[in-house]
Amino acid sequence: MVMGAFRRFEPISKCSTNHRSNQTVASDLDGTLLVSPSAFPYYMLVALEAGNILRALLLLASVPFVYFTYLFISETVAIKTLIFITFSGLKIRDVELVARSVLPRFYAEDVHPETWRVFSSFGKRYIVTASPRLMVEPFVKTFLGADKVLGTELEVTKSGRATGFVKQPGVLVAEHKKAALVKEFGLNLPDLGLGDSVTDHDFMSICKEGYMVPRIKCEPLPRNKLLSPVIFHEGRLVQRPTPLVALLTFLWMPIGIILSILRVYLNIPLPERLAWYNYKLLGIRVMRKGTPPPPPKKGQSGVLFVCNHRTVLDPVVTAVALGRKISCVTYSISKFTEIISPIKAVALSREREKDAANIKRLLEEGDLVICPEGTTCREPFLLRFSALFAELTDRIVPVAINTKQSVFYGTSSRGHKLLDPYFVFMNPMPTYEITFLNQLPTELTCKGGKSAIEVANYIQRVLAGTLGFECTNLTRKDKYAMLAGTDGTVPSKKA
Repeated sequence: MVMGAFRRFEPISKCSTNHRSNQTVASDLDGTLLVSPSAFPYYMLVALEAGNILRALLLLASVPFVYFTYLFISETVAIKTLIFITFSGLKIRDVELVARSVLPRFYAEDVHPETWRVFSSFGKRYIVTASPRLMVEPFVKTFLGADKVLGTELEVTKSGRATGFVKQPGVLVAEHKKAALVKEFGLNLPDLGLGDSVTDHDFMSICKEGYMVPRIKCEPLPRNKLLSPVIFHEGRLVQRPTPLVALLTFLWMPIGIILSILRVYLNIPLPERLAWYNYKLLGIRVMRKGTPPPPPKKGQSGVLFVCNHRTVLDPVVTAVALGRKISCVTYSISKFTEIISPIKAVALSREREKDAANIKRLLEEGDLVICPEGTTCREPFLLRFSALFAELTDRIVPVAINTKQSVFYGTSSRGHKLLDPYFVFMNPMPTYEITFLNQLPTELTCKGGKSAIEVANYIQRVLAGTLGFECTNLTRKDKYAMLAGTDGTVPSKKA
């Protein structure tokens, strides 16, 4: 075994994937299964999303010390510093939610294609990493099919908070990775070890085979090649927060906040036709496609605009694209948002008869916007459409909405939903693409003999085809169960 530590390892490109289904692989994570060797962005996401902006700023300020320590003093001390700043005092439940709802999307965008080719061919898959097990486990088990994670274990108090320190034997680097493998497997050691640095040689040397992942630039694996698609994710940051990206984001925030306040409040008193031009002046890009129907004539009921749901501002931007006043119904809205909304917004109660009566009343008053998914989805997927709307009118116009947010996401399941519109407008140039499709012919509505479910499913397919999205049967309840650990219901509030 002593001599094994001095073995030379071939590059992973020479590793065969034939007849591996009954074998076991043990792989490092950062720099091996992931393209980037740095785990800093994931610590930053935990510090920001499970902690707060002050913790994230402190973590960013520690970067020079951490990198200097890592390169010239001790990898273990550097990682312990990141762990202490990131985790000390945090509730473990909050960390688990972030690991499940925020981190997977960023991990999924950084998977090494060559390592995945080899790793995915094995029947038993183990991860050996210096990162906290709690942080990486949800992603590697769900999206990479890992059977177990051998990672750094965090100390936790009886009240369920992280102390910021790690359990024995400490951070899993070098000989500690080797010891963890021996403890897990005993004499029946893994068939293959994968790593990217000299500190991985210890555990690779006791595997029957070992291959190195060279640190050369390569394109990450397309996300659709993973075991599961990333449909739902949480967190405010759009871009992976490397030290430079995090610094630029925090520098932009004061400017973004001022810009957001101007964009929200300057447009409230303006008619929609003027708001269209004000949006342009304030850097909000709205691209309108298709020909919307004219306003309803006096005594005529309004048109029901059925939209997919990307952000809380979808109905408002649709009104601006139309150039006229419309109303909207939504599943959850705060009293303050209802007051400052430039269009009439009515909250649905989830009581079928009551909601149907409200929608009918609003249609008698004029045009109405509804998002039957019941919640937003950031990725190119459409959730299942509630069919209630199809029973209430045959004047239905599908509206396809797509958005582009470059710095911040304007949707949240766990955070303060009151801030959602402000985060949308904190982006340098928030972009909306609104496509008005043709009104449904009578024969495709309930009046023409179709069931409400058939109408809802047809509109979902039409919108998905227009946007290049994929239809799913997932619901608001599924989204909130995964991202927030709730069923997605909003408690009613008395005015």
